[in-house]
Amino acid sequence: MFIRQLTYLIALDKHRHFGRAAESCHVSQPALSNGIRELERELGITIVKRNRTFEGITPEGERVIQWVRQVLASLEGLRQEADLVRSVPRGHLAIGVIPTANHAATLLSAEYREILPQLTLEVTSLSTPEILRRLKAQDIQLGILYDRSVANDGNYDVMPLFSERYVLIASEQASLPHQLDWAEVAQLPLCLLSPDMQNRQTLDGLFDALEVTPRVVLQTNDLRVLLVECLSGRAFSIMPLSALPTQYEGAGLRAHLITPEHAENVCLVRLRRDAQPALSQAAWQIASQLDLEAILNQALARKV
Repeated sequence: MFIRQLTYLIALDKHRHFGRAAESCHVSQPALSNGIRELERELGITIVKRNRTFEGITPEGERVIQWVRQVLASLEGLRQEADLVRSVPRGHLAIGVIPTANHAATLLSAEYREILPQLTLEVTSLSTPEILRRLKAQDIQLGILYDRSVANDGNYDVMPLFSERYVLIASEQASLPHQLDWAEVAQLPLCLLSPDMQNRQTLDGLFDALEVTPRVVLQTNDLRVLLVECLSGRAFSIMPLSALPTQYEGAGLRAHLITPEHAENVCLVRLRRDAQPALSQAAWQIASQLDLEAILNQALARKV
């Protein structure tokens, strides 16, 4: 079985005429017809109904064509992957990330290194204004932040990555119900990110809307400090479940649902240009093929 035989079959299915299909494949009509006959012999089924002319595709042939389309699509993906590796054999990629998206950034970085092993990466946790400033100054090539931060801003290209779900993080030793509402959460001793962080501003807005004042006992710009406080049992935190690093699974922390559920959309951002550098374009293409939402949702199922 050769790739050209599969290509002939798809062309015939498209044009429904041996001559036109052969012309589109830049081969003679006998070559195309013989190639499809050889494919039929190899598979042991009749794919094309023919007399002197094309009369249609058999039911078995229709099923074969579905598989052929998948095979050719996979081969095209392979070619694109090879082109990508050839065009960007090495380079340095700098990414600015809001603190709550650090875990997602590690997943994306791992994918970059898997596909481009000679690539060097610099991932820095930054506030949203700093990410946007560094993108404009071209100190970093990519940013991971909330999509509302760049809504309707024509200076950037934006790609949705995943949706954050906010939960209460507590020690496994804490006697709390599986689900709480925001008013109940506000009464707990909370450790939260600093007021200059968008995550915190979102939470403050939620509490203001409910006309409740959260009991904040500690605030920091370091997510690790929040996790340590939660592990100690001294305080509780509110963060996106996707922000909880993998190493904390089963390490004494538990996630509790907060109702009504609140979610924030996170996106990948780059400075908009008429012609993107090869590395930026490659990084963008790789990210578009990685389903971060699905990967993070698998983790969510284990943590909740």
